[in-house]
Order: sequence, then C-alpha cells, then structure tokens
Amino acid sequence: MRGDGRGDRRGATQAGSEAETGSDDYVIGVHDDPAQIDAAQWNELLAVQAAPTPFLRHEYLHALHASGSATERSGWLPQFLALRQGTHLVAACPLYLKSHSYGEYVFDWAWADAYQRHGLDYYPKLLGAVPFTPVPGTRLLARDAAARSLLLRAIRQLASDSGLSSAHLLFVDEAERDAAAQAGWMLRSTVQFHWTNRDEAPWPDFAAFLADLQRDKRKKIQQERRRVAEAGITFRTLHGAEIGRLDWDFFHRCYTLTYRAHHSTPYLTRDFFARVASSMPQHWLMFVAERDGVPIASSLIALDPQRRVAFGRYWGSTEHVPCLHFEACYYQPLAWCIANGYARFEGGAQGEHKMARGLLPVQTHSAHWLAHPQFAQAVADFLAREGAGVESYLDELNERRPFKS
Repeated sequence: MRGDGRGDRRGATQAGSEAETGSDDYVIGVHDDPAQIDAAQWNELLAVQAAPTPFLRHEYLHALHASGSATERSGWLPQFLALRQGTHLVAACPLYLKSHSYGEYVFDWAWADAYQRHGLDYYPKLLGAVPFTPVPGTRLLARDAAARSLLLRAIRQLASDSGLSSAHLLFVDEAERDAAAQAGWMLRSTVQFHWTNRDEAPWPDFAAFLADLQRDKRKKIQQERRRVAEAGITFRTLHGAEIGRLDWDFFHRCYTLTYRAHHSTPYLTRDFFARVASSMPQHWLMFVAERDGVPIASSLIALDPQRRVAFGRYWGSTEHVPCLHFEACYYQPLAWCIANGYARFEGGAQGEHKMARGLLPVQTHSAHWLAHPQFAQAVADFLAREGAGVESYLDELNERRPFKS
C-alpha cells in the first residue's frame, strides 16, 4: 500500500493473493471521502454483519464528512478501506487519520504523552471508529472471516507503510475482538450501561418496570418524575418524518447549549443533522419538553427498528429544571422502548449513576496495534493491569444491581 500518512491517497493498490485468500486477488482502495464507495454495496455488507448499527450506515458516515463535522480540518481525515473483487465490495472499514484523541471515548492521552516525553510522534494515528459515537458494534464490514482477517492486515499495513505510530479499532464486536487478538493486536475493555428488556414476559409498561426495582431506587425515580411534572413540564414525542425543521432547529440549539455549559465546542454541525434527518429519518426519535406550549429542552434518540435497539445520543435545555435531564434522557426513552417492544436501550459512554435507573454494566472492547516494540510492550503491560481492574469493577457493579432479584 502507498501513502505517507498525510494528504491524498485516492485510488487502489493490489493486495492479497490466491495463496493468502483462497480466491481471486483483492483490490484494496484507500478513500479520503466516503462518497467514493458505493453506498448500496456498503449498506448491503453492513446488513449481514453480526452487530450492525445505524451509525455505520453509509448515509451517517457520509453526513459526518459532507457536513464538515468529521474532516481533515477537524482532525478526522477519512482513509476508508474498501476491499473489492472486481466491482463487488467484500470488505470495508471506516478509518480516519487522527491528529488528536478527541471524540473517541477510549482514552489514550497517557500513551500520547509518553511518546512526546520520549521525543516521538504519537499523532497522526490510524483510527477505526465512528466519530463522536461510543456505540459498540461492527467496525470491520466483511463478507467472511477470511475477508475480516485481510482487512485487519490491510489496516496494519497502511499504518506501517505510512509511518504512523499506531492503529486502533474502537467499540468492536465479538468476532472482531477475537480476530484482532489472533492477529496480535492488544485488547482493551471499558464499561458502559445498557437497559435490557426481559426476554421472557417483557415489561408491559413503565410502571411494571419500576415495580421490579428495589424500593429505594423506585422511590427516587418516582420523586424525580414528580418534580418534573410539578414544574409544569410535558413532553412531545416525535418519530421520523414527524420531526420538523423547527424541531431540529430547537434541538440543535439545545445541543450547542450543552457543550457551551461545559466550555467546549460542539462536534456536529446543524447541516449534519439536516442530512441524517433527510437520508435516514426512520432512525430518529426526539423528545421535546415544553412548559405552557413553549419548548425548553430536547433529547435525541437513535433507533434500530429492525433489531429493536435504541441509543441515547444528545440532549440540552434552555433553562435548568431539576431532574429534567433524567426524565428526557432516561425515563421518557425507557417508557417509549417498553411501549414499542424494544429489546435494549444503550445509555452511552460512562455514567455509573445510570445503574440506579435500571441500566446495567456491559463490557465493551477495543483493539490496538503500536508500531514501536518497546512502547507496545509497555502498553500491553498496562492493559493487563487495567483489564484486571475493569473485571473487579464489573464484579463490584454487579453486586449492586438495582433490581429486586
């Protein structure tokens, strides 16, 4: 593969062979714009993966780039890999050349600092992830295990040929985790909190869900909901095409206010939301909090209608109302999920407080390859210690599950 880790690497180079793949030669293309890859073929490949999510749809990734949200200017230079036989896409991966570690949610700042202290460049690095989206799921779109393994080798080769410090795959699925481990990548785990409906006899309504919580957890939720109601707050629930332009405008205002409150800059532009609202409307659910008919807060949920999974994404408010965040981001979405027969609600990265609201700890995984042998060994030693800590933390959390039994 060619390229120096900077600038344009359009086109394709030959990779693989009959001896390596058991089939015809593959052609691997490195693309600096998702639009250079056929959208229908990408989505068809995604649909047959073990853990697809809406965030890996071509429309979503293209919107990130076309809206200016994830581009070279913002430190996310696309280097998408597309592995083809003839004109047919058999494997692909959303890759980015990163000049920083913002918007990733798997923190490697200490690694970058160690490189800098030793006079080495950690950035740019190669990252396989969905920008600003800590949602576990497929990252390596592959027709079969052989194509997945070749994709892993191509990622490593791209990083090596470009003189990069490292390559990383974030929030991978189980098959990718295992394939990466077999290929010699280092594994790292983190913890998220997800709500899962009962497999047998799903909860019929939110009240039944509350009834299964421990008494103190149930009373706290009831008190929080009562405070919101007593403040005169009601909610409008909008799905898909029901979300109008003015609703999106208000939501984006709330979204930017959240970042402003934390003295940071929003990742996603208004144009990004306009694009995904148009190209994939069925995947969005919005809750708008109102007082006397005037909107004061909004939360946005992403949906996978086929697999009945919802993903908590963004929220914001124009004024502070006690407990409104919990109502807009947890209780309204959970009540909707139960009423609509959804199996899972993912609450996003981190947040141990979510356990008290019925979301349970889930282990997530990432895979890492470092070019420098000594640093790779040091990171491997660190990950072994960190991994043991994560396992202990999970055990501790599971001892504090909020349900009666």
